[in-house]
Amino acid sequence: MANNNRELGNFLRKARSQVDPEQAGLPPDSRTRRVPGLRREEVARLAGVSTDYYARLEQGRPIAPSPGVVAALCRALGLDEAGRTYLHDLVGVTAAPSRRPSRSARRLRPGLHQLIDALDGEPVLVLDRRSDVLAANRMAKALFTDFDQMPVRHRNYARWMFLSEESRSLFVDWEDQARAAVESLRLEAGRDADDRATNDLIAELREKSTEFDHWWEKHRVHQRTHGSKRLHHALVGELTVEYETLTLPGDPDTTLFVYTAEPGSSSRQALDLLAMWTLPGTGTPRTGTAQEHD
Repeated sequence: MANNNRELGNFLRKARSQVDPEQAGLPPDSRTRRVPGLRREEVARLAGVSTDYYARLEQGRPIAPSPGVVAALCRALGLDEAGRTYLHDLVGVTAAPSRRPSRSARRLRPGLHQLIDALDGEPVLVLDRRSDVLAANRMAKALFTDFDQMPVRHRNYARWMFLSEESRSLFVDWEDQARAAVESLRLEAGRDADDRATNDLIAELREKSTEFDHWWEKHRVHQRTHGSKRLHHALVGELTVEYETLTLPGDPDTTLFVYTAEPGSSSRQALDLLAMWTLPGTGTPRTGTAQEHD
C-alpha cells in the first residue's frame, strides 16, 4: 500500500495542476498563481473536505478516503473515466486486485485462436492488461511485427513501441501512440501496485527510454477502447487503420484489438494488398498461436 499512497499523492498533484480554475467554477482570484492549475485549498473546497485532510492525501499519508470523498475528488479534478478508475484503484475503493497468472502460464482457449485466424483479412492482436502480446494473426504480424519471433519475455507491445527502431519508423504518429501506451500501462499499474512483472517492465522502460520516463512522470492515464493509427508500411506505404477493443466475457484481463480500414479507401486497398502479399506459403505464417521459445 505504501507504493499506492505515494502514487496517489503524485497523481493528485499532477491532476490539479491541469485544472483550469475558471472551468472548475471558481470565482476570479486576484492572487498571483505561481504554478498552473488549482491550489490545494481550492481542491479541498470543491471536494468538500478540509485543506489539512487533502494535504495529507497529497503527502501520501496512510489515509483511506471513503467512496463519497473519492467521488468528490473525481468531480473536483474533472477526471475522465480512466482517471476515475485509476483513482479508485489507488485508494482501494474497488475490490482488491486479483493476482493474474504469470506470463508463462497464460494460455488462450483454442477457440480464441480459431477466431482470430478466422478474421484473416483484418489484423488482430490479443493483449493482456500489461500489454503482453498473447497472440497475433498473420495480418497483425504483417502490419506490425512478428512477436512470435521474439523471446517470450520481450513479447510486449509497450516494450516494442519504445525499444524497437522498427516501431518508430512504422508509426507516422509514433509520439501519440507511444504516449498512449505509457498512459495505458500506468492505468494497469494502479490496479495492483505490487505486481512484480508490471513493475519490472516499468523499471526497464524507464531506464532504457528517456521518452517513456518523461511521459511516466506526467502521471496521466488512458483506457484504450478505440482509436486510429497512422502508419508508413515498408511494403504498402501510407495507411490509416481504426481499432476497436473487445474484452472477453469471463476474462477481463484479455483484450482483442481488431484493426480495420474504411471500405473503398486507399488504406483498405493497402490492407488488401498486404493480405495478398503475405498469403500462406510466401514466408509469413498464417497461425496466430504464439509458440514459446527463449
